[in-house]
Order: sequence, then structure tokens, then C-alpha cells
Amino acid sequence: MRKMKVGAGMLSLLLLFAVVCGCGRTGNPQVTRLAVEYNTHAACAFVAQEKGWLTRPEQGGGGLFNVYATGVALSGALSRGDVDAAFICLIPAVTAYANGGVPLRIVCGTHRYGYGLVCSASKIKEVRDLENSGVKIGCVSEGGTTDLLLHKIIGRYGLSKEKVLRNVLRMDPARQLLALKGGEIDAAVVPEHFATLAEGLGFAMLLTSQDVWPRMPGSVLAVTETLANENRPAVKELHAAVVRATAYINENPDGAAEIVARELNDLQGPAGIGQSAIEHGDFHVDVETVRRSMERLEYTTSLEKEKVQEVIDFMHELGYIKAAFPAERLLLEGVDRG
Repeated sequence: MRKMKVGAGMLSLLLLFAVVCGCGRTGNPQVTRLAVEYNTHAACAFVAQEKGWLTRPEQGGGGLFNVYATGVALSGALSRGDVDAAFICLIPAVTAYANGGVPLRIVCGTHRYGYGLVCSASKIKEVRDLENSGVKIGCVSEGGTTDLLLHKIIGRYGLSKEKVLRNVLRMDPARQLLALKGGEIDAAVVPEHFATLAEGLGFAMLLTSQDVWPRMPGSVLAVTETLANENRPAVKELHAAVVRATAYINENPDGAAEIVARELNDLQGPAGIGQSAIEHGDFHVDVETVRRSMERLEYTTSLEKEKVQEVIDFMHELGYIKAAFPAERLLLEGVDRG
């Protein structure tokens, strides 16, 4: 029964986004394939869908709305050409552009912050304990957002990169949560809402992204260059819906939390998640957990070019992208990003 409900929910959200971005083109209509990550970062997408702030014409195409377990996985989808528009963390979007050759354009931001380091307080009492032999730390694959956050933590606290990284086990956020519960790892660097979920299970929130990365850019709305060039009015309409949804989140946090909790629960196990641990564990969330998670994000469409450049330069410094480049190459012109 849940799978049928999930399929209907995904199709509903697809039609809202896909038809908006597919209308008005010449020739055969091309349906935009939209994707999000499975977490509270995608709150504006969930709210816009719930509130009906994206128009649904009488006729429209079909397609698949994809939900990805990590930004790294979504970056891969962008590189393969599987996705036309995405609510994605900035860092994997940079990877897709710089390493995958994906001609992306970033329309606006969707939030700042939204990541945390959670741990077993019995094994890790202070940040320096991450260096200890035998400590096991969960983190996404190299070049993912929380991986960069881990590098920021290493630099901020003067830790030994060699000692910390030798303790890291690479896995997606859902798998990290299961590993924490099972005692397989002692700490995890994860996005929200997984960090707050872990805290609710009794693990300590040792650090949040606010502690180590001032004004850290979180997720963005990114579209392909083709979509931006061929249907700019549709991109502007999508942007307007994001602006409106973001305002709702900030003005009605309790109502937004109810919407996001419902969507996260309905979306457990969709096809886009792939082989994530989400398919094999119960990640049901209550409204209070989602509300606390969302409080740790700063929902805003503002996106500072200087902070985007900081991300690009840091990724190049770590060797995660082939070359640094000016941030304005990624930013879609003619859009007010706050």
C-alpha cells in the first residue's frame, strides 16, 4: 500500500514541476525531470508541491520524479543527463559542472547550513578524539558536502588530516544512522534531518556546520543550460515558486514542518533512492523531529557569489575538481538571488 502511495506522491510532484518547465517549447513537449535529495534540505520543493504554487495545465507529459539518497548520487544523475532541474547541495553541483562537464546554471539558493557531526558520547568527548586510533567515523564519499565539512573541522581544530581520515568509513547518510545504532561507527558527519534523527536516538550533536563554516551555502536550485536558454519564463516561474515556498517556511515553521514530515515519510523507498539503506530501515520521522531539524537550517534564496567562490576554491585546494573557475560561470544571469 505504501509503495502505491509513494508512486502517486512522486507523480504529483513531477507533474507540478515537469509541466511548468516543459510548456511553451516548440515541437514535441520535453518534460523536465526534477530531482531532490531525501532530507529537509528539499523543504521548499515539498511545500511548493503541497500548496499548489506551481501551475498544472490541463494537459501534460509524463516522466519520473527522482529522489536521491545523497548529493553525490544526484551529481552523477546530472552528469549522465538524467535530470534537467535539481534541488541539490551546492558542492555536488560544482562537481557535476567542473568534472562531469554538465552545463548547469544555478538559479538561486534554497538554504544555508544544514549539516552536523553526531557521535557516541562514550567514545568521543571532544573534537580531538576524532584522531584516536580505533575510532570509526561515517562520512559520504570524497568530494561530498559532509566530506568537505569534515575537512573544515580538521582545519578549524588543527587536527591531523592523516589520523582523522584513516578512521573514516564511506557510506550514505541513512547507512551511517544504521551503523551508529548498531555500534559499527562512533561518529557520523551527516546532513539534516539525519543529524537530528541521530540526536533523538541519544547521540550527541558535537558540532553543526554553523560552528565551523560561517554562512556556509547549502543547497541550490540548479537547471541545465538547455532549459535556461530554451524556456527562461518557465525557469522564472520555478524560481518564483521557490521564493514563495521559502517565505512560507520562515513565516509558518510549524505548518512547514508538518508538510515536510509527511513528504519524507511518504517518500521512503522510492526508485530514485537506489540501493540506499533507506530502503532497508525504518526512517519514519515525527513532526517535532523535522521541526528541530529545520531550525538548524537558514532557509533563504540568497546566494552570495563570494561564498560560492569559496566553495569552488576549497574543492580545488582539496583536489576534488580539476581546476578552479569564476563563480559567475555557474550563476544564471538576470535572477535576483537576494
